[in-house]
This record gives sequence, C-alpha cells and structure tokens, in this order.
Amino acid sequence: MAHAAPVPGTSRTPATKPRGTVTTHRPPEVFEPRTHAMARIVGPIALGLVYGYWAAAIRRAGGPITGWNVLFGFVCVIVFAALCIGLLRVAPRLSRGPHALAWAVFAGIAFGFLYSQTGHSVLRSIGISLAVAVATLVFDYYRYYVHQEPLGEHWAKR
Repeated sequence: MAHAAPVPGTSRTPATKPRGTVTTHRPPEVFEPRTHAMARIVGPIALGLVYGYWAAAIRRAGGPITGWNVLFGFVCVIVFAALCIGLLRVAPRLSRGPHALAWAVFAGIAFGFLYSQTGHSVLRSIGISLAVAVATLVFDYYRYYVHQEPLGEHWAKR
C-alpha cells in the first residue's frame, strides 16, 4: 500500500492510532535487568533467613540454642527459599486462577508449618493455615484479575 509523503511543516505522527494497538502504562525502569535478576534470588533467600530464624526460635521455646536447633533453622531456610524461588519462576506462566492458587498453597503451608511448631493441636494448625490460604487466594486472585492478562490473550492481540 502506498503512502503519501509528508508535507513540510506537518507532524509525522498519525492523527489516530492504528487499529489493534493497545497502549499500556509501564512505570519507568529504575534498576538494570541484572539488578532485578539478583533480587529474584536474594529476596527469597532473605525471606528464608527470617523464616528459618523464626521457626528455630519457636522450636526452642526460649531454651538454649543447640546445634540441632541451628540445623533445623538452616534446613527451613533452604526449603523455604528453594520453594519460593521455584514458585517465582513457575507461577507467572500460569493463568490467573492457578497462579493465585499456587501462592495461596505456599502461604498456607508456610504459615501452617510455623504454627505447628508452637505445640497447638493439628486441627487448629490446619484450620488457621486454611484461613490464611483462603485469604491469600482471594487477595491474589483479585490482584491478578486486575493486573494480569488472561493466559493466551496477549497472543490474540498480535
């Protein structure tokens, strides 16, 4: 299709947007991609250290710090950080519902494990962790429904 040459003194941008283009607002990138890549590893490890310390502190119940207690804390750090890193890599590829469900299951299990270390009954631990998981599911599903395109929609726009 032939286009007319622009007349001197006129704007080179078209007056209307072509059909099918979608304009999305993206905030400016403050950090380099390398910084974001490092944060995807360092963030879960830092959260894992807090989680592991918290689990070890609950387990020792104010008693002396022992080698088994330290080992328990480090195992919690490794498991929590590995699961969190894996979820950060896999979950964005899922559609809205499974994406929210994956984070809800992770939050429920993580909280339930910490609560089970306090010595309360198993049923109470399950009930409270289910409440945390349901609250996380509702929050995350709403968040992904508002901010994430349905799976496959971005291919239909091209």
